[in-house]
Amino acid sequence: MTGAPPLLQMALRVEQDIFVLRQRGREVAAAVGLEHQDQVRIATALSEVARDLLLTAGGADVAFSVGFDVVAGRPVLYADLAPVRPLPDGSYQPQSGAVARLVDMLGVVAAEGDTVVRMSRRVPANAPALTPERLAELRAELGSTAPGTALDELAAQNEQLIAALDEVRSQRDELEVLNSELQETNRGVMALYNQLTEELEETNRGVVALYAELDEKSAQLRAASESKSRFLANVSHELRAPVTAIIGLSRLLGDSASDPLTAEQGRQVELIRSSAGDLLGLVNELLDLAKAESGRIEPDWAEVDLRALYGQLRGTLRALATRPEVELVVEEPPLPATVRSDEVLLAQVLRNLLHNGLKFTERGEVRLRAERRDDRWSLSVSDTGVGIPPALHERIFEEFYQVPGATRVGGTGLGLPYARRLVMLLGGTLELSSEPGRGSTFTVTLPTGGA
Repeated sequence: MTGAPPLLQMALRVEQDIFVLRQRGREVAAAVGLEHQDQVRIATALSEVARDLLLTAGGADVAFSVGFDVVAGRPVLYADLAPVRPLPDGSYQPQSGAVARLVDMLGVVAAEGDTVVRMSRRVPANAPALTPERLAELRAELGSTAPGTALDELAAQNEQLIAALDEVRSQRDELEVLNSELQETNRGVMALYNQLTEELEETNRGVVALYAELDEKSAQLRAASESKSRFLANVSHELRAPVTAIIGLSRLLGDSASDPLTAEQGRQVELIRSSAGDLLGLVNELLDLAKAESGRIEPDWAEVDLRALYGQLRGTLRALATRPEVELVVEEPPLPATVRSDEVLLAQVLRNLLHNGLKFTERGEVRLRAERRDDRWSLSVSDTGVGIPPALHERIFEEFYQVPGATRVGGTGLGLPYARRLVMLLGGTLELSSEPGRGSTFTVTLPTGGA
């Protein structure tokens, strides 16, 4: 058996014993703590197996015992039926396949040299502890209880059947209610799905229309940008000739070989030449910006020596530092001071940034330095000017925009936008760090190997 003394033993020899076995099986199941439904299940399985063994093996000796399932960690109620005669094929299969589903295990095992049909059911975890003392008490109680008659068992079965039918009817009613609720829910879901589908289709139509409008606006914007670039280029070309002529004529008028001018005439001629020079600078900036926007500038890639470039900028811009309160400082770049870039375009960017710093700094210094970080160069131009509010950091890179203020000097507002376009063309970035009263720092970041 299971190694422990059986709780109850009985013999199955005649058909009436099937009713007794069912009754005693239910009593044992109740005693060890199985729930009511499990009591009915194991009693039903016992009666079905007993009927099979009575027909095929002439009966069986039945023993109920309690073991322990190590895997589940819970006690188990065993019911072992040892056939009186050997089973025809040495194994057993219940006539009804549903019997095996009534218990946790149903099969033929070898117990003490005998072939035994064993079924088991795990005891619930919340059942009272089945200590050896408790098992001894249950064994005494079951042994002193007399089995009922077949009529009593039939009455009990009828009661169980009625209870089961009531439960099935209650479950059927609940199922009908659930089905009704589910159908109502499905109708609501379908209505919501149809509504969402219509809204989604309407949204999709709106998105498609929006994309079409955006494509049209983008095309118009590209056309406007191309028109602006052509206009700037054409106007610049048309203006350069007369402006250059004005500058030439003003120089001839002021030449010592020409008829001498009065002091007032000389001052006015110099004013004309200065204004024409400013206008020529504006025309050149417009032309450069038009070239950059139209994509007609192609970098001439080469290895650029930053030390030579910095020396050239130091010499050409020193004359612009006309204020004695402002010092121009150009630091020597660290070795190896080479970068793959376009020397002319890079020099134009740095010259523009230095020129701006000198224009907007009243005292202190304008400093140009270079720093190499891994595979990138950081070329920065810092000044001690009035600084730029954070809200205007991006606006100063817009065309024709100038920061308002008391220190505003002459300019077109095209230098910084043009410088950023050139830096992007060289594969780098141009960023600004500035606060009012703390000066400004423009940083050009370039890859050492070019774009």
